[in-house]
Amino acid sequence: MVFGWLKFGGAMGLLKKGEAALDGGDPDGGFKLVARAAQAKLAAAEYRVGLCYLQGKGVPPSRAEGRRWLELAATQGHGEAQAALATLLITGHAEEASATGRSALFTEETPAQPDFMAAEGWARRAAEKGSADGQALLGYILSVGPEGIRNPEQSEGWYKRAAQGGSAQGKLGLGLAMLRRAGSDPSLQTDGIKEIAEAADLGLPMAQYLHGVLLEHGVGVEKDMPRAVKLYQKSAATGLRSAMARLGLALIEGRGTKPDPVGGESWLRRAALAGDIEAAAMVGDIYAKGGSLPPNYAEAAVWFQRAAEGGHTMAARALGMLYLTGAGVGRNADEAAVWFERAASAGHAHSQVDLANLVLQGSVRDADPDRMRSWFEQAAESGDLIAAFNFSVCLSRGFGVERDPERAAFWMHRAADGIVNAQFQYGRMLLEGTGVPADAAAARTWFAKAGDAGMADALVVLAEMMVNGRGGARDHFEAARLFARAAELGHGGAMFGLGALYGGGHDVPMDRPAAFRWFRKAAERSHPQAQLMLGRYLRLGLAGPADVAEARIWFKRALDSGLSEAATELAVLNAAEPPQERPAPLELSEADRVRAPARSPPGPQLIHN
Repeated sequence: MVFGWLKFGGAMGLLKKGEAALDGGDPDGGFKLVARAAQAKLAAAEYRVGLCYLQGKGVPPSRAEGRRWLELAATQGHGEAQAALATLLITGHAEEASATGRSALFTEETPAQPDFMAAEGWARRAAEKGSADGQALLGYILSVGPEGIRNPEQSEGWYKRAAQGGSAQGKLGLGLAMLRRAGSDPSLQTDGIKEIAEAADLGLPMAQYLHGVLLEHGVGVEKDMPRAVKLYQKSAATGLRSAMARLGLALIEGRGTKPDPVGGESWLRRAALAGDIEAAAMVGDIYAKGGSLPPNYAEAAVWFQRAAEGGHTMAARALGMLYLTGAGVGRNADEAAVWFERAASAGHAHSQVDLANLVLQGSVRDADPDRMRSWFEQAAESGDLIAAFNFSVCLSRGFGVERDPERAAFWMHRAADGIVNAQFQYGRMLLEGTGVPADAAAARTWFAKAGDAGMADALVVLAEMMVNGRGGARDHFEAARLFARAAELGHGGAMFGLGALYGGGHDVPMDRPAAFRWFRKAAERSHPQAQLMLGRYLRLGLAGPADVAEARIWFKRALDSGLSEAATELAVLNAAEPPQERPAPLELSEADRVRAPARSPPGPQLIHN
């Protein structure tokens, strides 16, 4: 053997020189020295060679070679090698074994094909030799390993021995074990938090993060956000993504520290890049809202997609909305449906509604109406009022099920217990006799409920019924009050209604200047009948000087909106034969009201949230 002449003392000398070189920043020279020492079967040198292969120090990284050298050292009884080998078997990541042999048990990474059975044997050998790291590792295996070897009581015992030996991970494991049992013994909470705090003081990143969370929320300790931020900073500096996310959020909101939106966004971004999907969603939200700067929807889409691909339902819905509106990405209803589908399949009710609306509008090529209808039906039967409303819509339209007006009315009535849209739609069903016997008086009651909740459409329908005496007494003064409330909410039909009431022929005293003002407001909101009436007032000078030129403009707009009466008015103007007659009093009708664009849908619409 080439190095057979080496004596034990010579190998120890080479090992010490090699370790000094490795620790001093000379990985190439250090590795050569410890490798020569390892040829003499010196366990400590074999252990160090294994770490070099795992960490790529002085040699290309190789998990297989690293494990082989650790096994050689562990077989000779080297405690640190046994602990490092056990860690490698659990985590599957070479970087989990550090230069000092300390294992990183409490991390955020999902173990890659852990071999708990083999790891338990090596960890137990290290633990029984008195290795604090081996004891902490054995406690961890007995805590989170498979059912066959899990033993919480023994786990806590090994954590306690590791903690007494000064192991930070032993203290963290012990603290967490105590907190888990604090439900049956509240006195354990204080002791558990003390162990976690001590682990944090020893510099363990996960302990620093968890201690920060306890301080931030005041769990078992007084709230201390400034101190929590300092702990987050220490932990974040090591790359722990949860700490980076909490630090970023604290900086953005200025909690426990001076507000720093730029620094906060940077930490959130780093956490997102490290795999924190919640942080990615928050970064997307920052860019979508804009804050002090204009929104950047293209950037928001990138981060929402990262979060959505990781399973974040709200990010999936947000990305779907960007595709639906074309904000930052090309408008694409099919792509929007893909992301709504992801969120909907995870049980997100609002996304289910979004997806169903796309299908109802015919915007999606491939869809499964039956599955979407079943979402609503199941949720409705469990008591969800929004789902009851949407299931009623499916039944009334035959969406994923045969049309069934009676069942549609039943579920709409159920939803009306708490959903304003349902109160309005159930009122329409009663008014029109759809699925239930017509009952205009009862319809008034439901319109009044929806109107009291601030629904402009309901106020307008109720006002019209009072003008016409449908379902109860005529009351033009109350109708005017209701129209005024709806007009304040921007309802063009209500503005037209006020103009009609003040125009004369009703119980409300005639006030043509007021009628003119309301007709103009409604006309400017593209109400065709109001455009026609405004043109007449201008042509005839009913509320001031006549203005034929402006009258012509409004008649043309009314004609473009499909109102054929405007053609007659234009013909009169073109013939230069201004008539002397005055307009007859207007009778309000449902048809007049629904001419206002984007108002008062003719049938129930799925609720958008």
